[in-house]
Amino acid sequence: MATPLLLFLFFLPLAKPDSDPVQDFCVPDTGSSPVELTKLSLYPCKNPSNVTADDFVFSGILSPGNFSAETGFAGISVNPVQFPGLNTLGMSFARADFQPGGVNPPHYHPRATETALVLSGKVYSGFVDSTGRVHARVIEKGEVMVFPKGMVHFQLNVGKSMATIYGSFNSQNPGVIRLPVTVFGSGIRDAVLEKAFGLTDEELEKLKKRFGH
Repeated sequence: MATPLLLFLFFLPLAKPDSDPVQDFCVPDTGSSPVELTKLSLYPCKNPSNVTADDFVFSGILSPGNFSAETGFAGISVNPVQFPGLNTLGMSFARADFQPGGVNPPHYHPRATETALVLSGKVYSGFVDSTGRVHARVIEKGEVMVFPKGMVHFQLNVGKSMATIYGSFNSQNPGVIRLPVTVFGSGIRDAVLEKAFGLTDEELEKLKKRFGH
């Protein structure tokens, strides 16, 4: 007779980023109105006979996005809202550009593993695992690094020229939690932050001013 533990493990659902599709594709028929990613499932699929090759081609990452004056980083995230052909396929992607010295600050994706392919430049890339160990090195054109789901990771252009990375995610809604902004710009009580990080009132105010919304 199976033990309660074995029964629990047997019925425990497997963790998957997205549900498996039940059809070849589902290009949402949203009309011309703006759509939120979390509400795409409310829209019907286009009739397959009305779907064309154009529905599966995206040209929105031919050029860099807008660079941050503070970080020297520009990112363009692409999910089914921008590229409806991705809908139900369990993936999304992003273009990241770095000026010399530019940085993509520590962050993580709660619902996806990321692979990062260097298209140009030299980028110091890495992540921190659950034991606090840093796995980082410089990756160059043609090299790929993987950031496991939920692991804090970062990227820094250590070259003398621009750097570009193409990132892909195994979820159409990977999410992103940016640590500095989340900690110091979300409205957590001052007493918590001061105690947790050993900050004075003045030091905390500087951080809140920099990372606040």
